[in-house]
Amino acid sequence: MTSRTRILKQRLLNEFQRDFPLSRTPYQEIAERLVVTEAEVLTAFDELHEDSTVSRIGSIIPPNTVGASLLAALSVPIDQLEDIALWINQFSEVNHNYEREHTYNLWFVVTGQSVEHLESVLSQIEARTQCPVLRLPLLEEFYIDLGFPIDFTAIV
Repeated sequence: MTSRTRILKQRLLNEFQRDFPLSRTPYQEIAERLVVTEAEVLTAFDELHEDSTVSRIGSIIPPNTVGASLLAALSVPIDQLEDIALWINQFSEVNHNYEREHTYNLWFVVTGQSVEHLESVLSQIEARTQCPVLRLPLLEEFYIDLGFPIDFTAIV
């Protein structure tokens, strides 16, 4: 990787965690700000995605502003945990899941167009896994800014 590419990737990671351009041509706008081509920006983001440095580029919408969401948990037999987690990840409504050291050892966030839609997804998960879903709706919102400076040399 060239020094120019490394610098571009670090700038993309650090300067666009927040305030991503909201326009019809956001990547062109980023390119103009960084004095590179749009193709260079797109290639750099593609490479960051391919090597799993960036998992997604998208908005963060406060919970239950558009549609419905909740945190859910399952108590899964440990020998089935990986298979069930992979199966749950196939739902487009599931943002992510993770293992916890607890009786409820598989946690995930589920979103949908309505509470009824969420219930449909959760019912499917219960039926397939034979594990009751613990539903943990948001009662009080806390905002945690997850943006932080990234030392790209530590990634590469």
